[in-house]
Amino acid sequence: MRVSELWHYPVKSMVGETVGSIELDRLGVVGDRTWAARDLERGGIRGAKKIGTLMRLAAHDLGDGDVEITLPDGSTVRTSDADVHERVSAAIEHPVRLEPLHPADDLDHYRRGAPDSDDVVAELRGIFGREADEPFPDFSIFPPIISEFESPPGTYYDVFPLMVMTTAALAALERALPGSSVDIRRFRPSLVIDTGDGGGDATTPGHPEFDWRGRRATIGSATIEFGAPCPRCVMVTREINDAIPADGSVLRHIVRDLDQNLGIYATIVTPGQVGVGDELTLH
Repeated sequence: MRVSELWHYPVKSMVGETVGSIELDRLGVVGDRTWAARDLERGGIRGAKKIGTLMRLAAHDLGDGDVEITLPDGSTVRTSDADVHERVSAAIEHPVRLEPLHPADDLDHYRRGAPDSDDVVAELRGIFGREADEPFPDFSIFPPIISEFESPPGTYYDVFPLMVMTTAALAALERALPGSSVDIRRFRPSLVIDTGDGGGDATTPGHPEFDWRGRRATIGSATIEFGAPCPRCVMVTREINDAIPADGSVLRHIVRDLDQNLGIYATIVTPGQVGVGDELTLH
């Protein structure tokens, strides 16, 4: 098994970019998700779980902390531009302010904003995109800190620093959803692993990564540890562009046929460099 793709996301919930190599430190991909949008209506840092139109924008790292954002009409704006907040707000039809990462001890920066509904169940169904007859994920896999904070303080990723997918999983999705646009951009992985013929056992055909839970792997000069499979939320249904439209059937398949999961979370045990083509060795 080898690294097929590496993804870098300069702005939380915007489409990212593929890169040839990444550096992993204890917090995740160095330089990843260094910007995010603050909701000027309800407060708090927000992602596409709440403001789905963020996924119609794409971000490119220019270096030196500056990021170029491509808007749905094809125009671009930089995070260093004076009108960036106004232009992004207009593009997503919601008032926001782009903010860089703050220190981890600035707890108020990371606190959750006001919910969209006073009904907790309705709020969770909106975030996770669950229909009335569908279960919620097993919340015990999430650290308690995220009930108070939008992301672990000092970071803008949702829960864990890495999300790993396989080419086998993508191929299985294409077979299961022939009428859908199964595009990697829907699923926002950090690493995509080429698993060759796919593997998987009788309970997870085409999704071999589900069997990696609790194992460690060496990739390049880094060592990572796989955690729980990744419960999917409403983000996988969002429109990205005309070729990747809003599509609830993607999440219906994941919830009903894959026990709500797609891909697997991972954390960094030993920091290091990872490049496209590097071998993944399971321990």
